Amino acid sequence: MFRDRKDAGQKLAAALRHYRGKDVMVLALPRGGVVLGREIAEFLGAPLDVLIVRKLGVPWQPELAMGAVSETGAIILNDNVISAYNISRQRVDEVISVQKKEIERRREIYRKGRGIMPVKGRMVILVDDGIATGATMKAALTALKKEGPAKLIAAVPVSPPETQDAIKRLADDFVCLEVHPFFTAIGSFYYDFRQVTDEEVVSLLEEAAGGAGAGSRAASHGEAGSAARSDDPPAGGANKLIPADSVMLEGDLQIPHGARAVVVFAHGSGSSRHSPRNKFVAHALRSQGLGTLLFDLLTVGEDVAYEKRFDIALLTGRLIAATKWLRGDPTLAGLAIGYFGSSTGAAAALRAAAHFGGDIGAVVSRGGRPDLAGEEALRKIQSPTLLIVGEQDRIVIELNRRAFEYITAEKRLEIVPGATHLFEEPGTLEEVARLAAGWFVRYLVERALI
Repeated sequence: MFRDRKDAGQKLAAALRHYRGKDVMVLALPRGGVVLGREIAEFLGAPLDVLIVRKLGVPWQPELAMGAVSETGAIILNDNVISAYNISRQRVDEVISVQKKEIERRREIYRKGRGIMPVKGRMVILVDDGIATGATMKAALTALKKEGPAKLIAAVPVSPPETQDAIKRLADDFVCLEVHPFFTAIGSFYYDFRQVTDEEVVSLLEEAAGGAGAGSRAASHGEAGSAARSDDPPAGGANKLIPADSVMLEGDLQIPHGARAVVVFAHGSGSSRHSPRNKFVAHALRSQGLGTLLFDLLTVGEDVAYEKRFDIALLTGRLIAATKWLRGDPTLAGLAIGYFGSSTGAAAALRAAAHFGGDIGAVVSRGGRPDLAGEEALRKIQSPTLLIVGEQDRIVIELNRRAFEYITAEKRLEIVPGATHLFEEPGTLEEVARLAAGWFVRYLVERALI
């Protein structure tokens, strides 16, 4: 586990120490990779820049990569995914067009529109905060190879074995601190994986351009990350094991003093209780006096089977089991319960709410797939339901609108301006947290006081 991206960057810098003093430059994949890149560039005494690459998500399941596009124009497509999901070339081109516009937006913010530093004839270290499918890293490496670098080094803190093999075929050197066979999500290897903003990226690039001095932290990198820091995770007993069927699910339960309600998070496909977006929202809810339970709906072994991530009946059963576990804890007696679901987890949250009837005080869906809950379950829901979707997530908007029509309980559909499916744009995740907190406070706390 890494404390945060800065800690991972320091550890990665130590592993790259043999490049110190050479004609090397560091290119980071924004946003998260820039935090690591700043640490590495300072330790090596190297210049830092960004290479902007965007994942091409399957239109109706944006977390699943069907390829990636680089600011240099390189496009990598996963033909297996495109064929398996029967995605037309027109639809692929539409996604490419949207991501190219986002690349131009970021290029203007990060570099005032200029291109990347010249890489021809130089050693280039390409850095990210981790790789999962590797689509983005592969597109970046393919783009850079066309620019004629003397040597191309890929450096990440963590990777699954199958992706490592693909990266090694594209890079001259691959430095990875942890190749983990049971890989779920990059964020699961960090205690703190909060979202990095555009403003932070710009600040880090400006600091690097200011020349803080080669190797000014060399001594600290020798023992990188060994000292305790104030942002380490709390030592309190928040970790829980939740029985469900024949398995035990890991969860993080945090109940602020005086809380009157607890919100259970149902994570989406390929995600876990370490989801940085859900952790961000959970923190916002706790700041409003609401308890939170983030838990894994699947075990590590189950999550390897991709189809289980879309097994709504299985996910619903796990959420029901976690709810019963909460109800059975005498220390939590009397707390109202709400659900916060994302992606496929939203369908599970809605089905579970239908199962419990009026016992679930409120439901919020973020970028969810409520349509997967099914018409019958949607019509049975008695819980006040808020559906939140990004303005640019057009297909999912339509799926939410169809599901919205079937819900007869109190309901609202909120579309966050400028947001894509993952709410990566500045201020969009904050808007999700604001909307969710307001909904839960209204229906779990204020209504209970009436």
